[in-house]
Amino acid sequence: MTADALRQYRFGINHTPSWRSDMVRALPYRRSGFSLIELVIVVVIIGILAAVVIPRMSRGASAAAESSLAANLVTLRGGLELFYTEHGNTYPELSKINEALSQFSNETGDKFNPTKSVSDGIVYGPYVRTMPALPVGANKGKTAFVASLGNDGGWVYSATNGTITANCADNEVDGRGVRFNTY
Repeated sequence: MTADALRQYRFGINHTPSWRSDMVRALPYRRSGFSLIELVIVVVIIGILAAVVIPRMSRGASAAAESSLAANLVTLRGGLELFYTEHGNTYPELSKINEALSQFSNETGDKFNPTKSVSDGIVYGPYVRTMPALPVGANKGKTAFVASLGNDGGWVYSATNGTITANCADNEVDGRGVRFNTY
């Protein structure tokens, strides 16, 4: 069929069907929905995106915990140094470290009170509002101070030299391979 004959057929020239039947014949076939190959391609693209995004999100969460550990140690060590300076260059005993950092104390550091008492000389501190919890490792969430690694607590404290470290085993490391207990 030539182009002129086709045009005449489609537009009713020398042809008598109704305009509607001509329009139906003139329109190409339309399908609805997606083909199987289109659906497979979309699923593959979503899978690739998930493979890229999920590991990055999990690294972000672990990096946040590592940053929190570093910030908590800075806070605790800073408070301990303030206590040391205000109390005649002495560190608090292990049994009194929580009170020494989170409550008011007297000049000698042997009396503690949650409220300031000028009449009793309890005017120093507090150095931290709340004791931060360990954000990483097997002891995650614990706030207690202990004398050595492996005990049931969040922080390791030495009253002889005033060091505070994370109570994490040697095999617990950050994303760079640095042990948490060396922060």
